Amino acid sequence: MTTREPEDAKAAEPDPAALGLPVRPPVSPMLAKAVKKMPEQDGTLFYEPKWDGFRCIVFRDGDRVFLGSRNERPFTRYFPEVIEAVKRELPERCVLDGEIVVTRGSVLDFDQLQQRIHPAASRVKLLSETTPASFIAFDLLALGDESLIDRPFSERRRLLVEATAKAGDSIRLTPITTNQEQALEWFEMFEGAGLDGIIVKPGGLPYEQDKRVMFKVKHERTCDVVVAGYREHKSGPIVGSLLLGLYGDDGKLHHVGVAASFPMKRREELVAELAPYRVTDPADHPWGEWASWASAGVGGGPEGQRLPGAISRWNAKKDLSFIPLRPELVIEVAYDHMEGVRFRHTAQFRRWRTDRTPESCTYEQLDVPVAYHLDDILAR
Repeated sequence: MTTREPEDAKAAEPDPAALGLPVRPPVSPMLAKAVKKMPEQDGTLFYEPKWDGFRCIVFRDGDRVFLGSRNERPFTRYFPEVIEAVKRELPERCVLDGEIVVTRGSVLDFDQLQQRIHPAASRVKLLSETTPASFIAFDLLALGDESLIDRPFSERRRLLVEATAKAGDSIRLTPITTNQEQALEWFEMFEGAGLDGIIVKPGGLPYEQDKRVMFKVKHERTCDVVVAGYREHKSGPIVGSLLLGLYGDDGKLHHVGVAASFPMKRREELVAELAPYRVTDPADHPWGEWASWASAGVGGGPEGQRLPGAISRWNAKKDLSFIPLRPELVIEVAYDHMEGVRFRHTAQFRRWRTDRTPESCTYEQLDVPVAYHLDDILAR
């Protein structure tokens, strides 16, 4: 699998230095720190849904549009339909913070969004038509010749509402409330549309780049999973992450994600503890085909399922090979929510479950959020 990008894709990337805006790339997005409980309203707080997509700073200077990512690698070449929407629906010169999302029916689909990061320009064009993305705006950093970074959030929000007044179906404004009870309702209701929590912003907050000055409240659940392997840590032959599985209705053990929340000393101890369970012949393992998947450069399995030994879509040089273990150990992990058949984020180890059999670790134990239509959220 090659990561070399075609020249026509590269040519579509505008020069950030040529943008005549008061705020120019790169901009490191303002961040949120996780809290267990919804912050109490003190008369200054704003609550808004936490979108599950790609964080993106949109820069528009006339016909020149640049989409910056959180890691400062541009998204511009991957989302031509968002570029066109920005030109149609946003002011002539502006800088907005928000999230690029892809929807499937009435819910967000992060797996499909990940597929949009592809090296081939022809594939990018096809995906922009078959799985078009939208931009959800939630902050305004510049308008015309004026930087708004030092203005309080409450003022930036007011100006953002005005700036997106002509937006259509591709550029959407996130709903927001100052009512804590309503925010708690949203926290429960919106999960069914694929959102993963609530962001809380102090109204007097300037835009502080790369600082965790906002708050995020996310769902946390627990479930019991099978430990079916581990990847070594980048620093050496110690445990980096445990590979987790759940049994499906088909009787097969499905790879659902990883747990990686261990101190370094504990990572070293786990190598010896897991050694008796190591599988020498991959053919004896439920995921024994991982080596052939990896060597073939496969990035996903049947029906788009991500595979434990497959090449990373984000970094083709990243080693995702793993040490297979007999699927006999069970642990309890905490997770926020599922994306399809997998944990959306890295799960957190809670405890060993010697009282549980691997076969009892099925998808049936997982909570299923009540369905909620994405358009109903955005209509707010």
